[in-house]
Amino acid sequence: MIYYIVKRLLATIPVMGVVALFVFSLLYLSPGDPAAVIAGDIATEEDIARIRASLGLDQPYLVRFGHWLWALAQGDLGTSIFTNLPVTQLIAQRVEPTVALTLCTLIVSIVIAVPLGVIAAARAGGWVDRMVMAISVMGFSVPVFVLAYLLIGLFSIQLEWLPVQGYKSLSEGFVPFIRHMILPSVALGIVYMALIARITRASMLDVLSQDYVRTAQAKGLAPQTVLVGHALKNAAVPVVTIIGIGVALLIGGVVVTETVFAIPGIGRLTVDAILRRDYPIIQGVTLLFSAVYVIVNLLVDLSYTLFDPRIRY
Repeated sequence: MIYYIVKRLLATIPVMGVVALFVFSLLYLSPGDPAAVIAGDIATEEDIARIRASLGLDQPYLVRFGHWLWALAQGDLGTSIFTNLPVTQLIAQRVEPTVALTLCTLIVSIVIAVPLGVIAAARAGGWVDRMVMAISVMGFSVPVFVLAYLLIGLFSIQLEWLPVQGYKSLSEGFVPFIRHMILPSVALGIVYMALIARITRASMLDVLSQDYVRTAQAKGLAPQTVLVGHALKNAAVPVVTIIGIGVALLIGGVVVTETVFAIPGIGRLTVDAILRRDYPIIQGVTLLFSAVYVIVNLLVDLSYTLFDPRIRY
């Protein structure tokens, strides 16, 4: 196991290297002169030259890339062009709302989607199965921002049950925190729930047709024991895999969700940086999201041994 973990960690080095090369190249792939775009229409030549020097655009590409990698190895993601603050500090200030939203979305999605998929498989062909699949298709087809505005219109404006926008830290109280997290988590999690429910149903249908499941049923075991203790455990590997892959959906959805609900997280920071062409922030956030995705997939691979004893590393 230790050898496998070390091998996988070493394998992430070239992956992150390619990501770093692409992220750094964003500055050079942008149309036009990035310094002129950042400076604005009324900037002087001196302003443009100053910005070009601060971005390193007056240096050769490879020299600038080497300096950037060296700073990155020391934990320095650069300095924001507009706020003149370290990118690491800006990310640290915004990380709590994003982590809270992501964890709440994961919990809501898994707690709802997995049982729905199991029930749909146990009642395959019935009205429950058709209803779950119809809801899954609808949830997967509607964009996140549309769901967000529909939920705001119903639960915040018409029923006045939940706040429209904003974020409350957990330190300010559990109830205010949950009230501000419900709508964003549901809006972001519906697409994720639809994906997990469909994969859970398909995996469960495959397992329920196996001989050992029929044997357990013939022995007179309770249906709940057969579904959870035998079928679901053996169907868990594809489900866990899709949960890990779906993190990419969450990363993309966080940007939209935080913008709609005015949550001061990393997604909102990313949108503001893109609008202002603050390249150091864009580069830092992209690297952070890429690293999180790589680590999550490593954890998913390691979790396989918990669900299938036949898997050994």
